[in-house]
Amino acid sequence: MANINYRTINVDAYDPESSYNFDLTTLQPASLPAPSTSAESAQIAQQVRQLLRAGDSLGALSSALETAPLAGDEQAKQVHLTTVLEVLQGIRQADASRVLQEMLRQPGGNALADTLMKYIYKGMGSGAGGSASRGMSPQSTGGVDGVSRGFSQIQARNVSEGGSGQAMSVLLSWHEKLVELVGVGGIVRVMSDRRTV
Repeated sequence: MANINYRTINVDAYDPESSYNFDLTTLQPASLPAPSTSAESAQIAQQVRQLLRAGDSLGALSSALETAPLAGDEQAKQVHLTTVLEVLQGIRQADASRVLQEMLRQPGGNALADTLMKYIYKGMGSGAGGSASRGMSPQSTGGVDGVSRGFSQIQARNVSEGGSGQAMSVLLSWHEKLVELVGVGGIVRVMSDRRTV
């Protein structure tokens, strides 16, 4: 009889629901083609801005979220992040809950809510528009003898001048309203999803 080491067998290859048996790119909504370059993202950004200027805030938000460049390069993702942040800032806070409720009612609304949560976290992580590295600076805490002990304090600068502070406030407000509607399950799905925006 053959000596088989069963610990080395990849059991995921035999599971029909495993990611080994289907392409993960098929999980992306097929409604609109996702941009893969920054030029395509900029073109979509113009279309989204036109919808926003026309007063169609639900259409602008849905269009921006449906065309998320999940398989695009980093420049395309950054351009699209800026577009989504512009849409979020362009919608009045009084209308945000209504827009989110309408978005959740349409087909695929839950997937759009998860994508929006990804963009909210990415915006928070990047300092709301890529200004995190510009607005923060480490300061040494110093030790007893004046020798640094390896700790640092991050202190915000220029927040009162608008920009980063205002954008972060908008993101926190949208996050609060979105969690009210979809619950903490949306946070868990975003944290466990492999596809990044």
